[in-house]
Amino acid sequence: MKAFSKEDVLELVNEQNVKFIRLQFTSIQGFLKNIAVTVEELHSALEGRVMFDSSVIEGFVGNRESDIYLVPDPATFVVFPWRPREGAVARLICDSRHPGGKPFDGCPRTALKRVLEKYAGAGLEVRVGAEIEFYLFHADDQGRPTASTHDLAGYCDLTPVDRGENARRDMVLTLQEMGFDVATSFHEIGPGQHEIYLKDDPALAMADNIATFKFVVRTIAQRHGLHASFMPRPLDGHNGSGLKLHISLFGGGRNIFDGPGEKYGLGKAAGGFIAGILDHAGAITAVANPIVNSYKRLVARDPAPVLAGWSCGNRNTMIRVPEERGEGTRIVLRSPDPSCNPYLALAACLAAGLDGINRKASMPGPMDEVCLENGVTREMARKAGLPRNLESALLALAADPVVRDALGERIFNRFTRFKEDEWERYQSTVHRWEVEEYLTSY
Repeated sequence: MKAFSKEDVLELVNEQNVKFIRLQFTSIQGFLKNIAVTVEELHSALEGRVMFDSSVIEGFVGNRESDIYLVPDPATFVVFPWRPREGAVARLICDSRHPGGKPFDGCPRTALKRVLEKYAGAGLEVRVGAEIEFYLFHADDQGRPTASTHDLAGYCDLTPVDRGENARRDMVLTLQEMGFDVATSFHEIGPGQHEIYLKDDPALAMADNIATFKFVVRTIAQRHGLHASFMPRPLDGHNGSGLKLHISLFGGGRNIFDGPGEKYGLGKAAGGFIAGILDHAGAITAVANPIVNSYKRLVARDPAPVLAGWSCGNRNTMIRVPEERGEGTRIVLRSPDPSCNPYLALAACLAAGLDGINRKASMPGPMDEVCLENGVTREMARKAGLPRNLESALLALAADPVVRDALGERIFNRFTRFKEDEWERYQSTVHRWEVEEYLTSY
């Protein structure tokens, strides 16, 4: 995406007859929020003079809330293509600051920027691509989502079996009009399941892209009378949806994950980065798989990324290393799902990777040979698996100073408060499976 200055934004607003600007930001739980201002207030907004209550970001109203200001990033300016051209609507993604100008420590975008500053201080740039999966469901007469999928198609099927092709095409065209670089789109394995792959961008821009992507996809789906769901596993017996992150690291004008002549063709930075991810896998899982339903996708008997290991072809490892080398050398983190807050998930992953690089941590061997016909065994999952539920992941996060530091204590405290409450509500609910399994027998 093209970067704009404040002056560029003011000029574009005038040229494109923009009347409203949505100042967007993401809450700790990963929900995109916004405050709309009229074009007459844009200059004040660009100076960071729009104030609001911190509870919008933090997710609850307490006795002590902070007044904070939205600080728009001009580089994120874009006009919504689906809105009228007369009286157009645009958006700016914002950071949050205290009245004195100090960054607000509850802002997820700021947390990611802190981690990226450490990379920049070492002369490094992180680039990230993303494969994002989602389901399309029918909506009822009131527009509420149902559990009925839009089609019964499978992997890479075509029209007329793939009935979501028109909606998916409109999503891609809208994303492209907004400046996204889309590589591929296709029907995924599950009925009504789709994937769109965004080419790599600098890490902060990709976090912005993922947050925007979910908003755009749901908006375009709604215009087709559908509901787009990023729930990790919405249907029994069918594949879950992932958010696969393609990560590469550049320094001195080259991809330093590439290691010609090195073992596996990977440079020392790639080895340390992979080792760091694996060393902090449990804590990362709490952030990258943040809801109870996330763990219905991470099931050992399925072809899901449940092992804290890496491989070239084993679909059960959390990291895959594609065979491409040279400038295309990258690692693919396969375990995150699209319910995560992209800023916090990337902050956690990148902090863990940098920790591994700085410690010169040794990368273990690949787990290619443990890809079994019957999937991952229970013993294997216990020894090398990711946390099996949200509670276990939260315990791992609480015990991990590197990932906690990446989030910051304010975000860590708020995040864990939400998630512990979510787990307790789930635990205290009697589910249909329990009634069907036990009511007659006991």
